Amino acid sequence: MVHTYQLNGYFIAVDTGSGAVHKLDECSFELLNLFKDGLPRRLPPVLPSNLTEKFERELLEEAFGELGSLSENGSLFAADDHSAFACSLKLSPVKSMCLNVAHACNLRCDYCFASQGDFGGGIKLMTAETASRAIDFMVKESGERHNLEVDFFGGEPLMNFDVVKNTVLYARSIEKTKQKNFRFTITTNGMLLDDEKISFINKEMSNVVLSIDGRKEVHDRFRTCADGSGSYERIMPLFQKLVRERGGKDYYVRGTFTRKNLDFSADVLHLYEAGFEQISIEPAVSAQVTDYSIDESCLPRIFDEYEILAREIIQIRRGGGHINYFHFMIEPDSEPCLLKRLRGCSCGNEYVAVTPEGDIYPCHQFVGIDSFVIGNISKDELNTALREKFATANVFSKERCSSCWAKYYCSGGCNANNYAFCGSITQPHPISCEMEKKRLECAFMIQAALMPADIQDG
Repeated sequence: MVHTYQLNGYFIAVDTGSGAVHKLDECSFELLNLFKDGLPRRLPPVLPSNLTEKFERELLEEAFGELGSLSENGSLFAADDHSAFACSLKLSPVKSMCLNVAHACNLRCDYCFASQGDFGGGIKLMTAETASRAIDFMVKESGERHNLEVDFFGGEPLMNFDVVKNTVLYARSIEKTKQKNFRFTITTNGMLLDDEKISFINKEMSNVVLSIDGRKEVHDRFRTCADGSGSYERIMPLFQKLVRERGGKDYYVRGTFTRKNLDFSADVLHLYEAGFEQISIEPAVSAQVTDYSIDESCLPRIFDEYEILAREIIQIRRGGGHINYFHFMIEPDSEPCLLKRLRGCSCGNEYVAVTPEGDIYPCHQFVGIDSFVIGNISKDELNTALREKFATANVFSKERCSSCWAKYYCSGGCNANNYAFCGSITQPHPISCEMEKKRLECAFMIQAALMPADIQDG
């Protein structure tokens, strides 16, 4: 399967089977569109007039030969023969865990999937004992894996900062004896940050996710305090301080756009101008229809914004600046292994979430849905059948994905979103699919635009 498109003056082809992405000249692009189902052995003597009137026969022959070489070396019209491997997928040891240390939040974000922090179950804080048991559970279920990842999440995890600190100390104390290496991440809205917390985060957290939506007026529209006031003025200088003192360690600022700010490229650029280079602005997820919900009518504007943002990123990088937009961080030559491409984030399989009560869920976005409880860290019994359901969910078990050119990049979409919008983890959300395909097209175009001049197209 070959997907072709033209964007920002570049002619691009994506080969699904091989994962190869080609930057083509116009003649090769037009020929490839003529032979989308495969190249004939020879260029036919009679071709459509739109080709012969635009290109000389000699140029067409040369382009046809170049396409033929790409096909022969397996980077064009490659066989998509990974379904057999997908059928062999099975349960894997746990390698990462979302630790919901606080089902509570000091903000009242309207679009919050977690019911403004308590996941619909009332305010709860995880005890240090439960957190330590969760670490023990992870060590036990990780098998021979050496590197383990723990994400402190909420609600707002800094509302339970002592437990965050104690959990890190406990995990560090057992690393050597258990032959494990822990990597910690924390996601925070920044309201409780101070010098002590910034110092601890920058020392212990391999990555940190900072929640901010962009421009002050956009951020303060939804991310409000309990009294209705905005939070931008409080958190922006604290986030800037944390990043300045981070010493080059990983971080990213993560925002949300809704139908109220479909000009979200301006929010990305605002965050860049505020000193942040690692940025993610993602669409609001809401299965209920609200005045901020993104629906199909929003897609043309969203697509335009992705193109605007892609062009701005090209100009920044050409000018010597450095910016990464999360959804455009695609490099075909260094993408994840086939297993990762087939089933994505591995929620419910290699990745789980633990609540303050010790209940285990496939991921943080399933928390509160009783039918998705995998077990509890205080008990030895796990719902193996449910875990296997997630372990075997892949792009070939999702009918909509199996014939999609983008399947090995989006890996079937977010299982939680699929369930929220379509009622099944194997039914991808159509609007999310369309946005992902557009993001991919922009990402590949950026790569084409920034390709060194001495590298030949094709």
